[in-house]
Amino acid sequence: MPETTLLLGGRIHSPADAAATAMAVTDGVVSWLGADEVGRALHPDAEVVDLEGAFVTPAFVDSHVHATSTGLLLRGLDLTGCASLTEFLHALRDHVAEYPGALVWGHGWDETWWPERRPPTREEIDTASGGAPVYLSRIDVHSALVSTALVNLDPLARGAEGWSDYGPLTRAAHHHVRRAARDALGSGQRKEAQLAFLQQAAARGVACVHECAGPDISGAEDLVELLALSQQGGVPEVVGYWGELGAVERARDLGARGLAGDLFVDGAVGSRTAALSEPYTDDPSTAGVLYLDADAVAEHLVACTRAGIQAGFHVIGDAGVAEVCAGFRKAAEVVGAPALASVRHRLEHLEMIDEEQAAELGSYGVVASVQPGFDAAWGGDDDMYARRLGLPRGTLLNPFSQLAAHGVLLALGSDAPVTPVDPWRSVQAAVNHRTDGFGISPRAAFTAHTRGGWRAAGVDDGVTGTLVPGAPATYAVWDAGELVVAATDSRVQRWSTDPRSGVPPLPDLSPQAPMPRCLRTVLRGRTIFQHNPEDDELA
Repeated sequence: MPETTLLLGGRIHSPADAAATAMAVTDGVVSWLGADEVGRALHPDAEVVDLEGAFVTPAFVDSHVHATSTGLLLRGLDLTGCASLTEFLHALRDHVAEYPGALVWGHGWDETWWPERRPPTREEIDTASGGAPVYLSRIDVHSALVSTALVNLDPLARGAEGWSDYGPLTRAAHHHVRRAARDALGSGQRKEAQLAFLQQAAARGVACVHECAGPDISGAEDLVELLALSQQGGVPEVVGYWGELGAVERARDLGARGLAGDLFVDGAVGSRTAALSEPYTDDPSTAGVLYLDADAVAEHLVACTRAGIQAGFHVIGDAGVAEVCAGFRKAAEVVGAPALASVRHRLEHLEMIDEEQAAELGSYGVVASVQPGFDAAWGGDDDMYARRLGLPRGTLLNPFSQLAAHGVLLALGSDAPVTPVDPWRSVQAAVNHRTDGFGISPRAAFTAHTRGGWRAAGVDDGVTGTLVPGAPATYAVWDAGELVVAATDSRVQRWSTDPRSGVPPLPDLSPQAPMPRCLRTVLRGRTIFQHNPEDDELA
């Protein structure tokens, strides 16, 4: 006999019934939605769950994560809260004292917030760490501070592109030291970090993550272990991407969805490695770095299109975006635009893009995997983007509304550990973009963080990522306040909280509004997170 669970007494976010208070799940599939009394009559033998007024939505998908690095942040040295160089050095010194003799893996420093306006020197790192091997990635993970002891584990870093005798390492030198730090981790440490990350994601209402792996990021062994951990169950589903040019068979051997994710066309604005058409305002000596040109982009697109798997690239700067667009044009000359569009290739971040480029990429069926938390952290008139790029250039990044208007599919994510896995805050940031006119509606942002994430990974059956009969029962239960139907048209504000409007309501996403708290996360009918009320008492 099929097993049915009946959820009653809640508020169900469903396009099939905006007023639904009940939902039935049968063998991992949504089988019915409607009113409580009808649900009881239709499913008299079901296991009943009293929602007690909770809000039920499709679970979130985080379209860009680095699981092991984020898990190591949870277990390692978290520098995201450091407000000064002095505080940074104290944190490093305290960590080494607590874990003597161990590799120090840390993340999250951002010197643009510090009064000193500079990162520590290698000499300061060596002194604070007492000679321990130290790897400390910047907030954008495109540069790192390291100790001499770590450099000695891979001497090829010295003299490689991006090497510095005293400051952060970027480019090839950074890849060398990151690989050395990664190789110093044992399989047990990796698994512990991966499990910690996946459990945290589930606790925040996320049922699926897209892992953006690659040779210079996490390594093949790391990806294989992460996918295996996910397949054991009890944690979010992991969709793996492998960032390597033309490695079709390798992607298949690894179990990757595609040759996409962090296949670097360029770097990041914060580390001044994003490729720009004009130099950085705060350092005119550089315009960033371009790792791939249009020919390499085109060759990769053609190979992946012919193999029927997703290609994709990390691209941020305007010069990088120009190369990607040129690469798509070249690829279209070989395989045709319809063939490109049929595979739904991905672009990660896609921050400095103009309207003409958005229209062109939309015509190729491109997915934009974007991170609203970037704008929340660094956008506006006086934060990092503006300081690095000047005005107005620094306020023209992440034009979500422009991308959506030109048919580019949006999938929201965190790029954890760059910004936290916090999907409601991500939706809130996408709505309240710090540049007027660049945000999207609450409904569009929510869809991009739920159904959009599944579609970005090739699941486009019309129901996955929604709560309608026939959809996988992948949902999250939330402690939420009043729900509203956001509407910019004053003529319909009078029914913005009225379910008779037929539009499923959402929480208040205004800038200062509190966000819902996750009570349960379910993946295809199986609970992967359950809130423990005792945790509230201990908090």
